[in-house]
Amino acid sequence: MEIEIGLLNGTIIFVAGIVAGIINVVAGAGTLITFPTLLALGIPPITANVSNTVGLVPASVTGAYGYRRELQGQWRAVGLMAIFSAIGGIVGGVLLLVLPASAFSMVVPYLLILAGVLSAIQPRIARFVRRKSAATHADTRPVTIGLSLGVLATGVYGGYFGAAQGVVLLALLGILWSTDMHRANGAKNVLAGVANVVSSVIFISSGTVDWMIVLLIGVGSALGGWLGARIGRRLPAPVLRTILVIVALTAAAVLLVT
Repeated sequence: MEIEIGLLNGTIIFVAGIVAGIINVVAGAGTLITFPTLLALGIPPITANVSNTVGLVPASVTGAYGYRRELQGQWRAVGLMAIFSAIGGIVGGVLLLVLPASAFSMVVPYLLILAGVLSAIQPRIARFVRRKSAATHADTRPVTIGLSLGVLATGVYGGYFGAAQGVVLLALLGILWSTDMHRANGAKNVLAGVANVVSSVIFISSGTVDWMIVLLIGVGSALGGWLGARIGRRLPAPVLRTILVIVALTAAAVLLVT
């Protein structure tokens, strides 16, 4: 599905992709920048969601690859969890396409609120995982049925919408799998990336993707990720996280009153 995008709107989407790429490196949940931007430009919610998901695939893949060292010796466990994440991503992607568009439009404001809240509490989750790591000497436990089901559920959420999926995954992995913060974060990137990739394949097959939006967000987020890796540590994460929360709640409020 192709939508006419002028020079001004294209520039705005590209810049939003850059900002999202930087924020993903520093604070995560860059989708809370790109998705509301697309909605504000008049892009239909489902087209905005699927195009945004596909556009951020390169960032998902590079993010997972960047943590390969932290996952040495754990790929069998991560691979098992990735199966559940993939199944969830498929279910979520199919639900997005088969349910009426009005259903997504109705639920998306509440998903934005949820994503904003999760982004706001992300530092608390990280501190909790670090405290557990210090108390238990960073042990890693076998994958349990409860963790597998939790990964499956977050995969469904990721395939359907995806914003702040990583925050939920980090909490699950930190509590039920590994108290090593870096290892949990590496697994989180892999699992979220898997859900993103499989749902993107479904979206591409359905013909609902706007490729100009994908190109603008993909190139912008890649550039933003490159910049974020170099300047991100100089930027105050609390400020960026505050921006995410404000954007998410403002977009939700606008959608609820229109």
